[in-house]
Amino acid sequence: MNESHSNDVVEILLVEDNPADAELTLRVLQKQGIVNRVQWLKDGAEALDFLFCNDAAGKEKCRNKPKMILLDLKLPKVDGLEVLRKIKDHEEMRTTPVVVMTSSQEERDLVQSYRLGVNSYVVKPVDFAQFADAVRQLGLYWLLINKTPVA
Repeated sequence: MNESHSNDVVEILLVEDNPADAELTLRVLQKQGIVNRVQWLKDGAEALDFLFCNDAAGKEKCRNKPKMILLDLKLPKVDGLEVLRKIKDHEEMRTTPVVVMTSSQEERDLVQSYRLGVNSYVVKPVDFAQFADAVRQLGLYWLLINKTPVA
């Protein structure tokens, strides 16, 4: 459920180190039928390797940028703000919608995320049902309603 097949296009890249949040996100997306091609990565270094083709998994998917990135801020190895910075600084990646999903309610994280070009900033609800609903709404909007450039 948490890995896409090697020949599938990755539609959502989920960068989340909390296994409970990641599994809930994956279950909600799958249950809603929004997407079944999700790649879950557990830290910022893995995300950068994947997105910029710095490892074997990234090289397989290199031609297929995700339709959307769900990004936690508090990540091991490389934090989410640095991942966001590198995505938005990259010519081919900058139009990819990035939604920060974080437990951080710190104003500086919010301001810095928008300065770096985040498309949406969502504070994770503590309540299970609210969290599931937030993920469902994000998936519907960013994958089905919102339009982004193909290239």
